[in-house]
Parts: sequence; C-alpha cells; structure tokens
Amino acid sequence: MTALLLTNARLAGGAEPVDVLLDGGRIAAATPTGAGGGHAVVAGDVVDLDGRTVVPGLWDAHTHLTQWALVRHRLDVSWATSAAHAADLVRDRLDHAAPPAGGQPLVGYGFRWATWPDEPTAALLDAVAGDVPVVLLSGDLHSAWASTAGLRFLGLDPHPTGLLREEEWMPASPRIVTVDDDVADALVADAARAAAGRGVVGVVDFEVADNLTAWRRRLAAGWDGLRVRAGVWEQHLDAVLDAGLRDGDRLGDQAGDHPLVTQGPLKVISDGSLNTLTAYCFDPYAGVGGPDAHGVLNVATDHLVPLMAGAHDAGLRCAIHAIGDRANALALDAFEASGARGSVEHAQLLRPADVARFAALGVTASVQPEHAMDDRDVAEELWPGRTARAFPLAELRAAGVRLALGSDAPVAPLDPWVAIASAVTRSRDGREPWHPEQRIDVRAALEASVDGRPLRLAVGGPADLAILDADPLAAGAPSDAGEHDAVEHAAALRTMPVSGTLVAGRWTHRAL
Repeated sequence: MTALLLTNARLAGGAEPVDVLLDGGRIAAATPTGAGGGHAVVAGDVVDLDGRTVVPGLWDAHTHLTQWALVRHRLDVSWATSAAHAADLVRDRLDHAAPPAGGQPLVGYGFRWATWPDEPTAALLDAVAGDVPVVLLSGDLHSAWASTAGLRFLGLDPHPTGLLREEEWMPASPRIVTVDDDVADALVADAARAAAGRGVVGVVDFEVADNLTAWRRRLAAGWDGLRVRAGVWEQHLDAVLDAGLRDGDRLGDQAGDHPLVTQGPLKVISDGSLNTLTAYCFDPYAGVGGPDAHGVLNVATDHLVPLMAGAHDAGLRCAIHAIGDRANALALDAFEASGARGSVEHAQLLRPADVARFAALGVTASVQPEHAMDDRDVAEELWPGRTARAFPLAELRAAGVRLALGSDAPVAPLDPWVAIASAVTRSRDGREPWHPEQRIDVRAALEASVDGRPLRLAVGGPADLAILDADPLAAGAPSDAGEHDAVEHAAALRTMPVSGTLVAGRWTHRAL
C-alpha cells in the first residue's frame, strides 16, 4: 500500500500545523509540520491540506443500512401534518410519476401519526391511489399504514383500519424491505459513498436480516466501502454461533489487521416506540387507557436474560433496544442478571436512578440525539411532566456513562454531524433549545462519534480519518453561549463541510 503524507493539517482544537503520515493502513506518525523526523519526503503521495482539520473518522453506532439505502429513493412523507396531508403527498406522487411496475407497492416513509388530528385509514389511501398498492412506513419503523391493495400485497387483507402496529407489522415488513440481492447491494454501496461524503468510516448495521450471509456476499463481491459491524438478531443467532464467531471477528476472507466487516452484537427489541405509543413506561401515556396504556413489552425478562447470557457466553456483546423508562430499567436488570456486556439502544426516557446504573454496570448508552428533535412535541403531549429526563445526555455524561451517537437510519439521516448538532444544541429549524440543560459540549459529542479513538490521533491506529474545512472545536460549546448562538451553531454543525475521508489510508471521499 502506498504511503500518504497529509501535510499542513491541524488537529481538532489545535493551532499549530502538523504532518500526518499514513502507511500500511495505519497512522504512522503525526508531527509538527517542518519538524522533519524522516517522513517529510515519502515514497508516495503528498497532499497539502492547507490548514484543514483532521479528526478520527466518524462512526454511526446504530443503522439499518439496507433500509436506509432503500429509503433514499422512496417517497418522503415525514413532513405530513395529518393523515389527509400524507394522502395528498401520495396523490401528488401518483399524478406525476408512473406507479411501480409488476404490482409492487408505492412505498413511502417517515410519517408520525401519534398527534395527527385525523386517523390514518386504508380508505383514505384508497381514495387517492385506487388499485395501486401503497405502504407507508412510520418514521420510527414500528408501524406502517397501507391501502387496501397494499394490505393485500402484505397478505393482511382484511384489516380493520390499515394502520399496522408492532407485532402485526414486523412479520410483514420483509415484504417491503426485501429486494433482489444485486439491487440491495448496489444501493448499499451508493449509500456508503454518500456516508463517506460526511466523514463516515464505519457503521453498526442492525438490518433486520441475515446479516452474516448478506455481508459475506458483499465481501465476496469486493466490498471496499466503509467499515461495518454486522449485528445479529435472535432468529439468525444459531448461524453465528455455529460459525464460532465472537464479537469483532472478521467475516469472510479479509486480509490485514483491521478488517472492514466484523461480527457485531446481538440485537433485541425489548419495547416499542414513543410515536407508536408502545415504548414501555412506568406511567401511562397521557389520555390513553386500556391494557396498553403503559406501552408494550416485546420480550419478557424471563426470555431476555437467558438469551443475553447465552450470547455473552459465546463471546458476543448485546445491544438491547429500550425507549420507555420501564423498558430501560428492565434492560439494565437483564444486563445485571446475565453478566452480558454491551449497550442499550436509544435510552430515550430514564429514571435518575437508572442513569447511575448505566455507569455502575458499564453499559454503553447508544443514543440518537436527532430523535430528540423529531420527538420533542409528541413527547410533551404524551409524556407530560417527564420530558426533563428524555434524552438525558448531560446526566449520562456526568455520571461517567460511555455515549455512542448514531442515527437509527432511516429513522434519522445517516449523518453524524446531524447527531452531533442535536446533542450539542438541542435545537433544529431555528427553534429554541429543548431542555438545554441536557446538552453536551462539542468535544463530548465528537468523542462519542469516533468509536473511542482519541481526537489527537493515535499513532499505530487504523488510518481512518475525516478531513474537515472547519474545526468543530473552534467555536466552543453552545451551552456556554446564548440561545441565539446555540441555534446558529446548530446550523453550522449540521452543514460541516467534509473535504476528504479515508479508510485504512484509502480515499473513500475526496473533494480536495
């Protein structure tokens, strides 16, 4: 592999220029520019960064990569303010574009119905789509809304409303998220290139699929994109165990010390979501009665604990989805009882006592700060009096809990700068910060986005880098500034210009 010298660079928060030498897929040296050291002239490429900032490459700790790749080409109904509005968006698409061929459905994504003034029904979609199958995916992926023809496509006709929640939707979802392997792989490669354009070098992929088979196939076809930790679901766990794979083991035939695709954690969804009114909570949802007023527990503790213990004994980490405060408490109980290591995914609503338990148990809080911006209004309506402890990033950080930022793409865009901006400012679209006491500073957010790598760069570590046109640490922390400054800084972080990305010293994005 040819050596590469990045000269006249700056490290995050640093004032003096440095030269960064990459060789053999590693960071070979990082020294002051002009200091010599035997690498001022190398047998390879030299790129003058002209004062640009070099940081460790960014990771997204929670994605559904194939679904994100598909969503990038689907109808966006995320901005619909009512069921009627969403139906109008479907009508407009069908008025201006031919319906999908071969009886395939028109698929949209992103609707959030919990606070709509009207009900999403199959009849409403039928009125605008006729016999064209329509299936709309909710923004949190825990529900879907289908026309009558869409319900027939899913094998769920008749249905009383057309709104499919949790366990009636999840078994049907593969009909929508599954495409031919060659199509899926091409879309995933395209999505990876787009992610590299935002400085991303790696993702944790929790696609609801046989990820072992999918990523071995992509590797055999010459995958050379970003790094991937491929999660495994319970229904595919036996194949991973039979292969003897432990956390971090390489998948497929990959050379080198830093393989691109490795085995990731066991993923379990223990409860639902806020927007579907199924996140499992100690207190009932406002205005909701009946047996599910507190949400839904998808996996009972007496099943979760032995499942996690078995995965732990086999050398796998565990990633447990928990959004409601009661689900989070039970997930922490399960970590304690099973001895497993790993993360709680989302950790959206927490009791103060459970913040301390995260730290005591060494459980990572894998959080998606942009969800706070998506959910702030519905949280105030459905969780009144509780939102001060929703997305409590500052409390988690102060307690010594390891944070890992992600997107849950396609629930939020696969763009770490979006997550960083929301974590730092709790602001979007020019609105005042939401519970600004739970903001963290830029350094903390960036540290939670680089997979544990030191911001000053670690000599000997993998040459996974992002090159930025601005220093994200230079502007300071909005929590120390006025609210107007926080709003402005949110916009600056969201649009952070990335001029280059390298994985193992290889350019995956270059705009220099």
